[in-house]
Amino acid sequence: MNESHSASYAAAGVDITAGYKAVELMKQHVARTMTAGMAENIGGFGGLFQLDTAGMKAPCLVSGTDGVGTKIRIAQLLDKHDTIGIDCVAMCVNDVICCGAKPLFFLDYIACGKNIPEKIASIVAGVAEGCVQAGCALVGGETAEHPGIMSAEDYDLAGFTVGVVDREKVIDKNKMAVGDVVIALPSTGVHSNGFSLIRRVFNVERANLHTPIDALGGRGLGEVLLTPTRIYVKALLALLEQTEVHGVSHITGGGFYENIPRSIPDGLGARIEKTSLRIPAIFDFIAKSGDIPQRDMFNTFNMGVGMSVVVPKEQADRALAVLRENGEDAYLMGEIAAGEEKVVLC
Repeated sequence: MNESHSASYAAAGVDITAGYKAVELMKQHVARTMTAGMAENIGGFGGLFQLDTAGMKAPCLVSGTDGVGTKIRIAQLLDKHDTIGIDCVAMCVNDVICCGAKPLFFLDYIACGKNIPEKIASIVAGVAEGCVQAGCALVGGETAEHPGIMSAEDYDLAGFTVGVVDREKVIDKNKMAVGDVVIALPSTGVHSNGFSLIRRVFNVERANLHTPIDALGGRGLGEVLLTPTRIYVKALLALLEQTEVHGVSHITGGGFYENIPRSIPDGLGARIEKTSLRIPAIFDFIAKSGDIPQRDMFNTFNMGVGMSVVVPKEQADRALAVLRENGEDAYLMGEIAAGEEKVVLC
């Protein structure tokens, strides 16, 4: 038992004993993420991970960091904190997989106005679940109390991941060619972007987030908005093993118009068939409620597509089969064409 205690620090608003309790409560969740390279060291000064590069000619480490933005306010309003950590992991690991890297480990950072151990452990439970879904280890993190800077019930969450890929297997967008197909991997909804706009449209501070809404299939707005971001790592790793992949885009803030172009070389563009898109009801509800133009919707939200993948046309059927075998209801949404306009909705 840790006997460290500072009455003076507690009087200033920082309870270090609460921090120790939070660490003890989260250990059971961290244990779920144990992988071959992880060395148990929760509570130490650094997260240890033994890197296995067997079979790699030139291993490259790939890092990614992100938070969940103002979606966190929805979790606070609903007083439900056990899924927001999944979003945090997803925003990081879904980025590094875009170049073909397998996520190895993850660290989180929680800043809070007051350390309530059970609440912190609930947040970390979500982080651990995200790591399990991504196949990476939760090797450490940090929880910091910020009294006087944040209100007692307030908190923010960010994360950091490191992955590895053999240099010769990094996804090369320069192999992309006219006629390649664009595959959609469906999102679970809004994911973790555009929430500042959403909060304004629905005035969430005063809205009843629990009221069932017919347009959302009888679900409450809060429940729909808090749906965790989907993690695509395992399905994409399988795809990379079995097919040739010319590009992967994680559709986050900036929507189609900012993210898809990042995986397309100069001189080519993606022609997206709007009629092929499977757009969840929440997006139509947002657009109608806020009188938001179509262009802004596609330039802010994922519109039902969490990831886009470009493969050669002759490998399209195989790619779809692999993705579906690995739990993704993937479908064709367009093709690569010549031109300087990176994204065309037609």
